[in-house]
Amino acid sequence: RKAASNKGHRTKQTEQPLGLKDLADYLGLAPATVSLVMNGSSVADTIAPETKKLIFEAARKFDYRPNFFARCLRTRRSFTIGVMVPEVSEGYNVSVLSGIEDDLLQEGYFYFVASHRFRPDLIEEYIQLFLHRSVDGLIVVCTPWHRTLPFHRILLNHDSAAEVALQHLMELGHRKIAFIKGQAFVPDTEVRWSAITKVARQMGLSISPKLVKQIEENSPSPHLGYKATQELLVSGAQFTALFAFNDICAMGAIRALHEFGLRVPEDVSVLGFDDVESAAYQIRGLTTVQQPLRDMGKTAAQMILRRVLRRKEEPDTTPAQILFEPRLVIRDTTAVARRQPKMSKTLAVV
Repeated sequence: RKAASNKGHRTKQTEQPLGLKDLADYLGLAPATVSLVMNGSSVADTIAPETKKLIFEAARKFDYRPNFFARCLRTRRSFTIGVMVPEVSEGYNVSVLSGIEDDLLQEGYFYFVASHRFRPDLIEEYIQLFLHRSVDGLIVVCTPWHRTLPFHRILLNHDSAAEVALQHLMELGHRKIAFIKGQAFVPDTEVRWSAITKVARQMGLSISPKLVKQIEENSPSPHLGYKATQELLVSGAQFTALFAFNDICAMGAIRALHEFGLRVPEDVSVLGFDDVESAAYQIRGLTTVQQPLRDMGKTAAQMILRRVLRRKEEPDTTPAQILFEPRLVIRDTTAVARRQPKMSKTLAVV
């Protein structure tokens, strides 16, 4: 132990890397035992917690790092996962990424994130980039996907989402409801809108085409909801509630209503979708349909790692589908429908 300790001291002085065998000698353990623990092998679960604690403490003391490239060659894995998202800003994608990160880092995996802005050319280029980087797996978030490869799918139950949202508004007495529909190129747009129209029919709620605005610009900004709501207001359309495609749009909508002299929720109720972190911290907390985005991200990471780890023993070619349930989060932007507010103010649309 003393000799090994001197080796560790020499490492600090000369900045020569400490080897696995040196660390094992210092601890009086077999190199294989140290290797299993430091590389996070599943077999390490059979090693006593006290022993693992000693190994980690010694590794920290001597700043020992496992040889990453040797690990890759030995396991034939790169220990990296590719993740494709439309963009990286507050909202859906960041919440999902947070869940993905939690599980990947816990399992000793790194990840590359590529933002494609819904450009088909970038989507294809990033797929090739990830293949050249030899990633062990690929997680695709809210991305148009036209390849025929079998893949697992993690989805929200949009029928349930539409049901809890419309039921909430109708119970408050709202019948004239405006809708901000997502961009045509966003994968969730049509499935969500289809669910809304289906549930509305079942509930006996009429949706007026004059009260539907589809956003078109490729941007994650609240300005899209702001602009769509301005257009609704300038058109003279009468409504007592507005259901936005997502929370970011809902925040922009509230701003437009405020500038028009309408109070939320006294004059117009506003309902969002996603439940991003800032939704609860507006001046008036946003009522919204919550997607369990972090849990969805964690599940995606768990599924991809399970597939990677079982690739040799149990090739998994059967695509699975996991459906998550939404939850209505009632805060301060919805209230009982009142007498129809006046919507005749002139407003410039920018």
